[in-house]
Amino acid sequence: MKITTPFPDPPAPGTAITVAPGVLWMRLPLPMALDHVNVYALDDGDGWTVIDTGFDSGKTRALWDDLLAGPLAGKPVTRLVVTHHHPDHVGLAGWFMDRGTELFMPRTAWLMARMLTLDAQDTPSPQQIAFWERAGMDAETLARRRAEKPFNFADCVHPLPLGFTRLTEGGTIRMGGRTWDIRMGDGHAPEHATFWSRDDALVIGGDQLLLSISPNLGVYPTEPEADPVADWIASCERFQPHARADQLVLGGHKLPYTGLPLRLTQMIENHHAALTRLHAHIAVPRTAGDCFAPLFKRTIGPQVYGLAIVESVAHLNHLHQTGRATRKLGRDNAWHFQAIP
Repeated sequence: MKITTPFPDPPAPGTAITVAPGVLWMRLPLPMALDHVNVYALDDGDGWTVIDTGFDSGKTRALWDDLLAGPLAGKPVTRLVVTHHHPDHVGLAGWFMDRGTELFMPRTAWLMARMLTLDAQDTPSPQQIAFWERAGMDAETLARRRAEKPFNFADCVHPLPLGFTRLTEGGTIRMGGRTWDIRMGDGHAPEHATFWSRDDALVIGGDQLLLSISPNLGVYPTEPEADPVADWIASCERFQPHARADQLVLGGHKLPYTGLPLRLTQMIENHHAALTRLHAHIAVPRTAGDCFAPLFKRTIGPQVYGLAIVESVAHLNHLHQTGRATRKLGRDNAWHFQAIP
């Protein structure tokens, strides 16, 4: 078994690639290290179902106008399906709804997105600062973040009106002339929807089933004791009985690919290997901010520091909560984790 990429080149801005009958793949830019998000349109005859949206920005809205007039041929987007609540996937949901599109997404994802768009802060909250301290954020970064305006979800997500249709685990949805089984993942985002065609070998995987990269598994002040690593591994294991080598997986980033059984095994093993390296690294007490090297095996720069520290907390939480490490609050107000041999 191997992983293949039948479509080796992504679509240019404002264009689409047909990856299956009635299924278009499009790509939108993102202003960060992972510089793009994939979106899809499925032909329902009298309109389109669109999967995910990109950020709410003038550039993204202009690209959508080009796509709607070009590859989507002026036919209306009657339904928007959002896989999960992260801003690169839900950012323009409200914009589409303002144009008459009906929104479908998991309930947890809608609640998270709605809550976060309404939670705008001019300065970091005391809980956020305490979380950074507990994580062992380096003093220079902590001092800078105390003084600057934090990232607000509403900075790149259009206001989200009331009203959506819930997607549920074990349910089905009809899109693009196919019936799809809905299977929920977890770990990267709570109640992350994936879609598995009953009629051909297609899977819409969002960020749950990516080629070549693992999505961020982060812990945040909203739930500082969370264990998304356990959630992630359990999700991958639940997907394994449904995965076939011939399925074309349409992910939220990177390229479409086949070889899902192997990819799921890789994703599980990658985190077990990271946990093994981390366990060895904390033979002496260390904070989350001290643990980038064994987890990522590369230098972490300022652009991805925030993602790195929340993922470090996640893996340390997992070791602690599975009885493989102890945790003690130090004089520096940070949690220090130490391996249990």
